Amino acid sequence: MAREVTLCQLGYHTTVRTSTGATPYLVVYGTKAVIPTKVEIPSLRIIQEVELKDAEWIRSRYEQLDLIDGKRMNAVCHGQLYQSRMSRAFNKRVKLRQFTPGQLVLKKIFPHQHEAKGKFSPNWQGPYMVHKVLIGGALILAEMDGEVWPKPINSVAVIRYYV
Repeated sequence: MAREVTLCQLGYHTTVRTSTGATPYLVVYGTKAVIPTKVEIPSLRIIQEVELKDAEWIRSRYEQLDLIDGKRMNAVCHGQLYQSRMSRAFNKRVKLRQFTPGQLVLKKIFPHQHEAKGKFSPNWQGPYMVHKVLIGGALILAEMDGEVWPKPINSVAVIRYYV
């Protein structure tokens, strides 16, 4: 069981992440991971490291450590580009909903509210009038008689009411 976990972790740490464009191992240690089979069946890299003298090996390690910051910066930049691509792809499908003061809207009845009475009860209540539009998509609603609600409501929880 312990061997399976180790191989699973090795697979996770040596797989290139789409978000960073690098493996987690490369971001942390600044070098590609050596797979255990490459240690048993020596690769050119392993042979070169074995034949290095201690001073040369230390110097090569310092050079690798100097490169880690650049590799991490590349991963950060790649991650930022990935996030902007994902947000652009998501925002393509978003329909902007703009409300103006004086519009009539219906408010969604959420299951945790006391107005929710069961399966066959209505899902929307109202109409209400938009009293004020706040930044970030929040609305201050008012009853039809003019009484203003003290708490703002998210615009996701309301729909436009057409008479």
